[in-house]
Amino acid sequence: MASAAAAVIPDGRRWSKAAGSPSSPVTTAIFLFFFVVVVGVLVSARWITTTTHLAITNLDQWRSKPAILTATQTTSIPAIPAAPPPPRATYSLSCPAPPLPRDPDIPSNISQTLDLVLSPNASSASTCSAIPDPPPLPAAANASSTCPSYFRFIHEDLHPWRAAGGITRAMVDRARATANFRLVVIRGRAYIERIAPAFQTRDLFTIWGILQLLRRYPGRVPDLDLMFDCVDWPVVHADQYEGENATMLPPLFRYCGDNETLDIVFPDWSFWGWPEINIKPWGALQKELGRGNKRVKWMNREPYAYWKGNPDVAVTRQELVKCNVSSEHEWNARIYKQDWLKEIKAGYKQSDLASQCTHRYKIYIEGSAWSVSEKYILACDSMTLVVIPKYYDFYSRVLMPMEHYWPVQDDNKCVSIKYAVDWGNSHKQKAQRIGKQASNFIQKELSMEYVYDYMFHLLNEYAKLLRFKPTKPPEAVEVCSESLACQAIGNEKKFMENSMVRSASDAGPCDLPPPFSPEEFKALQRRREKSMKQIETWEQKASKPVDSKPKRFR
Repeated sequence: MASAAAAVIPDGRRWSKAAGSPSSPVTTAIFLFFFVVVVGVLVSARWITTTTHLAITNLDQWRSKPAILTATQTTSIPAIPAAPPPPRATYSLSCPAPPLPRDPDIPSNISQTLDLVLSPNASSASTCSAIPDPPPLPAAANASSTCPSYFRFIHEDLHPWRAAGGITRAMVDRARATANFRLVVIRGRAYIERIAPAFQTRDLFTIWGILQLLRRYPGRVPDLDLMFDCVDWPVVHADQYEGENATMLPPLFRYCGDNETLDIVFPDWSFWGWPEINIKPWGALQKELGRGNKRVKWMNREPYAYWKGNPDVAVTRQELVKCNVSSEHEWNARIYKQDWLKEIKAGYKQSDLASQCTHRYKIYIEGSAWSVSEKYILACDSMTLVVIPKYYDFYSRVLMPMEHYWPVQDDNKCVSIKYAVDWGNSHKQKAQRIGKQASNFIQKELSMEYVYDYMFHLLNEYAKLLRFKPTKPPEAVEVCSESLACQAIGNEKKFMENSMVRSASDAGPCDLPPPFSPEEFKALQRRREKSMKQIETWEQKASKPVDSKPKRFR
């Protein structure tokens, strides 16, 4: 085709004026007319041939012919298929050797598993270094949803260090005084320095949870350096770090806080299981509680307030026991002491949390500080009677009285509980609605997906405040899911296997909402105080003796 076109279409130079070959205007016009017609026919034929060629030729062939594509402006070029996304990182657990032998001299209330993982004989570092880095999620991965409102307290908890101009290495070192372990993350790998053993497996399962976060969002958790205290009580007292002392404020992570301290609140270890008392990881237990809720309809439940736990850990719980039904008083409460030693021997038959949604009302009361039982109690459709707490965890600050729970006066528990139950039995629909709203919150806004997202955003915002580059401490040992799970035994290993993240998330974490404005924060406080005052007024009115004398009207 190309040679035929060359024979028919004369070179342009042939149309230039040449000596000795004059031509008239008419002749020129005739030749121009025929020239346009012939060229049009040939170009049309060339276009047909070209498009036919594109239809039967693969992408590599027609990409190699830019001249043809350039000459054919009207050709419809097939879209280049988008490259398929990289496959999600998937994880399994393979232990190259059995766990190391246990030391019988180590107390049973200390995690020997973590001790073995961090010991020189465990070869944790070589085990973890042999595991390749998973492909990171794209930085622009779409968020799965907007985060629940309690995520806004991340900004509140970190505000003191933002106001101080950031977090220095000296600040982090000051937090070491009461910390149980130090966590350093560098390029998605975790390093642990154990400073002091925690009670039971709190440190072990907290670290396990962080390792699962690194699996869920590979390559997304920034480099960081932090201290973690696994003891219940917050210790960073705000009044000690005012004015010039703000530059010494230690950033200390723990499970709860209060209005007088500045400890940074983090999800507790029980979300990945509490093996010592056979409490399963939250992902599975949350579903069991949802099913347990349906066994007894609210109207068919016992019309009393139920509590079962260990009263020996706090005076306030010992006072609660006095509210139990007796021959002298009926406070509308049914209180049961949980004997964990007896329960362990009996195989945990009387401590199944999913079987305890059988009363219309359940009581939440703090122990030595905040209690992990809060989420299990709120998960029942029963209206929760919350003995006014001093402490908060990472999600509870958005819970509202009369919407998610009924507040009980700490200094007058029995009377307050009796009134709450009487009110609920007289306003069954309202009481049932309060219980349902609380269980909906727990089921929908406290999923493990949101727990991981809270951890991610908290650590991400914390890392932004660091004014130094994190480096591996000489005493720290690299840990990974394999190094922990392969040294675990019994319920520890079972709960790790059940709570292990098995693949990276398709989507990015939810969108972190903005901080509270001063007006929003005050409105939240006023709303809570108003509901509390309303209930207090009702209780006081109900407790006044009835005046038997007839009133005189003028």
